[in-house]
Amino acid sequence: MTVDHLSQQVRGANEENDRRPGTPRRGTGFLDGPFQLGTTPSATVGPYLAIGLTWADGPFAVAEGTEGAIWLRGRVFDGNGDLVPDAMIETWQADPDGRFDHPDAPQGERRHPGFRGFGRSHTVEPAGEYGILTLKPGRVDDGAGGLQAPHVDVSVFARGLLDRVVTRIYFADEAEANAEDDVLAALPDDASRRTLIAQPTDDGYALDIHLQGDDETVFFAV
Repeated sequence: MTVDHLSQQVRGANEENDRRPGTPRRGTGFLDGPFQLGTTPSATVGPYLAIGLTWADGPFAVAEGTEGAIWLRGRVFDGNGDLVPDAMIETWQADPDGRFDHPDAPQGERRHPGFRGFGRSHTVEPAGEYGILTLKPGRVDDGAGGLQAPHVDVSVFARGLLDRVVTRIYFADEAEANAEDDVLAALPDDASRRTLIAQPTDDGYALDIHLQGDDETVFFAV
């Protein structure tokens, strides 16, 4: 009696499909060449961000009590209109003179005393809300001989996203500068522009971020 242990793939081998009798369909598990690491696939950004990547003074781009300090506050909503209780918000901006604390800044690096330009806030507590204490930025060069309106660059990290999404915060009381801003002018309508413009509050400005839905915030491909 003869027992055939070969798989269908091996039994059906011929000169065209390169399956030879005795050759397994899958690898043996032993290296038969140099080991090379490939690019790992994208993975959903999870709720661990708010747990492990924020720190106590992350929301403070300036210390409390700094002259001219403002709070940027808001809520983060998902596509169902529910608050996102474990997102992470990062902000990066120019100082009040329109200069950046970075060696690659177009006008050269400049350090504003007590100001780091970068903030990071979770939305854990209060649930769904972020807050960054900072200074209102000045206008910066738009690269074409003009000036951008004062704004803060914002990155949003949250569960269900394969990568961060990037937006901006502008200021409602900078109407003249906003009207001259090329980025705002490039948006299709006033409704889109309103998703980027923070409104004044008692201690700063507020802007909600909507990841999807009818009120979806404008996000930029960067």
